[in-house]
Amino acid sequence: MAGPLTQWVKVIGGWSPYQFKENRFPTMEELKKAVPDRPLIVQYAYNQAFLNELAMKAFGVGTDRFPAMPGTEFEKDKEGHYTGIVHSYTFTFIGLEYMVPQASFDEQVNSLINVIYELNRFGITSALDAAAASGYPQGHTPIELLAKENRLNIRFPFIDLQFGDVGSATMVDAEINAITKKSPISPRENVDPTMAHGHEYEGTGEMLRLVLHDHENFDKPAIIINKDSMRLYIEEDITKLVKRRIPFRMHISYNENITPFLDALENVNRKTPLDGLRWSIEHAETITPENIARVKKLGGGIALDGKMALHGDGFIKTYSREKALQTPRLRLLVDSGIPLAMTTDAFRASSFNPWTSISWMITGKSVSGSEILAKDNRLTRNEALKLFTVGPAWFEHQEDENGRIAPGYLADFALLSKDFFTIPDDEIKSITSVLTIVDGRVVFGTQEFSNLAPKLPETIPAWSPVKYFGGYYNMK
Repeated sequence: MAGPLTQWVKVIGGWSPYQFKENRFPTMEELKKAVPDRPLIVQYAYNQAFLNELAMKAFGVGTDRFPAMPGTEFEKDKEGHYTGIVHSYTFTFIGLEYMVPQASFDEQVNSLINVIYELNRFGITSALDAAAASGYPQGHTPIELLAKENRLNIRFPFIDLQFGDVGSATMVDAEINAITKKSPISPRENVDPTMAHGHEYEGTGEMLRLVLHDHENFDKPAIIINKDSMRLYIEEDITKLVKRRIPFRMHISYNENITPFLDALENVNRKTPLDGLRWSIEHAETITPENIARVKKLGGGIALDGKMALHGDGFIKTYSREKALQTPRLRLLVDSGIPLAMTTDAFRASSFNPWTSISWMITGKSVSGSEILAKDNRLTRNEALKLFTVGPAWFEHQEDENGRIAPGYLADFALLSKDFFTIPDDEIKSITSVLTIVDGRVVFGTQEFSNLAPKLPETIPAWSPVKYFGGYYNMK
């Protein structure tokens, strides 16, 4: 069934050109042939997008209507016409998302149910919402509805970001105002009335100031933030958070930006002690041994991500294979004893499938099959699994009740489709769950457990491709 002609066809991240047999991007000709009569956007991470003529017209390409942030580049053909390929960074693509028709509330709830089902299908029982573009509480209404009705089939703690609040001087000021005045909530307060840690506030981040965001576009050289600006703003912002005991996370991909960030944080700690307040650096792909030690001394953690599994081939083209082999420094990080987690950084920058990242950490291979981790920088199966189980629990203040199957821990677990510890390396990436339990309830079941699985509501809108083709790596 085809949707209305006004309906956009959108593919917004979560894929890589290196996952395909052809090892390349689709051409504009292929995309136009596939979608000849509806506006189309195919977005690759936060790196580039492919737009057909209808989409370019709707977005106003070539006019002031297009949200062309610094660094945006439009490809043109020999005649000077736009090809539809746009290279840019995070904020441009976020801006585009708000220029297309938005889902109705019922469609948002329906989509959320389907997304959680897909997470459960890979054995995921808890997922951190790393700050939605629409902050708490207004952006959380669909989640809170499911929680109230005991239909939230995953533990869904969140960090908050008051993106776009023009009434506050800074994003940190906006967050403090939101959680202390507009919609009061305290760190670790759970707003899910039916499940422990169901929807729990974990602090703010991962963006504290727009001008300090260093993105993660491996197809281009690293964005290096002005060191004086980093030190000035971080000291100002984090001092406010520490005084109010609000946990925080900071998105920093490159070591050149981690150094001045830690300079500022050390200065904050001298004046206003962190005193056990949980904080972390997110991503940290190129962090050095010296800065790992500084993070550990300050009591922080590092939340890595699996983007190199999908985009490592692009990283090699930009920086070299030699650098990629030690990016990130997995072996050193694990051996350091620092609080450490691996994340998916889904849904746009990378895939939400943790087994893709687990396979990469163990085999050293990207989705293309290329070697992108040195043998001395890989992990054992047990170590890799811990980074998606025990490791993340620390970041959510749950290390004494989550991440293990043990007496006194939460009743969350999954039976996997294959024996993770004995199957050949090349089968790890294809693991799924056959039975997933959250809070003692069956939330996903297949094969002999199919009759135990909760029934999904009818997918809306009725012409949604998910209804006809299935979810991620799950063709009907």
